[in-house]
Amino acid sequence: MNASPAAIRGESFGLETYSPYCDRDLGERKICDAGDLELPFGNAQRVLDLTERAVDGILSDGKRPLLLGGEHLITLGAVRAALRHFPALHVLQFDAHTDLRGEYLGEELTHAGVMLQIWRLTGDGRVHQFGIRSGERAEFQFAALHTDLHRFSLDGFEKTVASLAGLPVYVTVDLDVLDPGCFCGTGTPEPGGVTFSALLQALLALDALDVIGADVCELSPHYDPSGASTAAACKVVRELLLQLRPADAN
Repeated sequence: MNASPAAIRGESFGLETYSPYCDRDLGERKICDAGDLELPFGNAQRVLDLTERAVDGILSDGKRPLLLGGEHLITLGAVRAALRHFPALHVLQFDAHTDLRGEYLGEELTHAGVMLQIWRLTGDGRVHQFGIRSGERAEFQFAALHTDLHRFSLDGFEKTVASLAGLPVYVTVDLDVLDPGCFCGTGTPEPGGVTFSALLQALLALDALDVIGADVCELSPHYDPSGASTAAACKVVRELLLQLRPADAN
C-alpha cells in the first residue's frame, strides 16, 4: 500500500468537511473512497493498465475520479481513460518539473516523462504547465514548441482558465509545485515554488471549468515528520473534490 493515500486518509479525520474558501461542504456531495488499487512492483505498463481500467469504469458510470499518489506516472493511466470519454481533453499540470523527458535512468515510462507521454496522446496546445522551474534544457525547448508552459509561478492561470471554458479538463497536482518552505514532504523538493495560498486560489478558479477528473501526487510523508505537508495535501484534496461535479451537473 502506498504511504501517501494512507497518510491523507488519516489526516482527513482532523480536517473540516466545510471549505470556507468556496462555501461548500463535502457532506453535501456524494463521495466514495474506492480504496487502493493493488499494483504490481516493477511493471510500469501493468500499473498504467490497471489505473486506466479503474478510471474508465468510474467515468463510464458518470462519476468523476480523484486519484491519490504516490508516483506521478499514474496520471498517464488516468488520462488514457479520460481521452476515450472526452476526446477534446485538456490537461492542467501544477508541478515544479517539466516531466518531458524521453527517458529517465533508461526507462521511458517514469514520473520524469509523464507529460511527454500525455502530449503524445493529446498533441500540441492541450498540455498546460504551471509552476515549472526545473528540467533539462531540451525539455524547455520542447515545451516552447509543443506545450503551454509557464515558468516559476502561476502567472497566466486565469487567462488559461478563460480559454478552456466549455472544454473537458483533467487536473494533475504534483505537490512539489509548492515551495519546500511550506511543503517539504516530497521526494524532489525544488526551492522557489509557489505558496499554498497561490495554489489554493488557482484551485478555486477551476470552478469555471468542466473538470472531469484530477489527481494529487508526490506526497512523501516520511520526509516531513511534523505532518504539515500531509495536512497541506489533505486540504488540496478537499478543495479539488469540491470542484468535481458529476456528469449530469454540467
